[in-house]
Amino acid sequence: MMSYADLEREIDRGTRPELLRDWVLDVLDDIAERRRPLLAVRHPLGFTCLPVSRTGPDGICVHAWPAEPPAVQPTTSTMHSHSWDLLSHVLHGRVRNELIEVTEAPADPAWRVYEVHSRGDVDEMAATDRLVTAATATVETHSAGNSYALRAGGFHTSEVDPGQPAVTVALGRATPGLCDLSLGAVNGRSHRIRRDRCDSTETARMARQIARLVARG
Repeated sequence: MMSYADLEREIDRGTRPELLRDWVLDVLDDIAERRRPLLAVRHPLGFTCLPVSRTGPDGICVHAWPAEPPAVQPTTSTMHSHSWDLLSHVLHGRVRNELIEVTEAPADPAWRVYEVHSRGDVDEMAATDRLVTAATATVETHSAGNSYALRAGGFHTSEVDPGQPAVTVALGRATPGLCDLSLGAVNGRSHRIRRDRCDSTETARMARQIARLVARG
């Protein structure tokens, strides 16, 4: 079992992607055979998360975007920022990150900033007084075998090519004092949404499907 530090080191080095692939395949086999007791979560942004490990501020997940994802209709928008630094390695397909520049604009805003407070399977979307505009600063595309990092607090969107699945192994390290954020309607209100947690049978099936993609590279 590779630790967070082991995975971080291998992703940073970028010289032995086969180690990352083989480790993920072993994890997926454990999930499929129910030797690792976890349940997949369908994220509101259209991907499935397998929460492999969480130790203190560090988390390890496998993220999978299906070839035909359900229509994403977030209650705010797909533009968001994490309270944690993300380091991700693409195992299959391509991931496109659009980095967003957010500017304070209380007089003529396009968006309101919402704080996202997660408690179990429920996300509380808390409307703040912060009013902003948003514009694309950079678009980055990362293919299988490539890695990328997203800093805590940086607004972005992450998408895949239509009809093309993608899989990543993602490391997250929480940053004290930061909150997950999302951009939503200026006239919106605070609300709650529930994430869809799969049962053990569906999780095992997903793990097998994801493993087939990872094995293809």
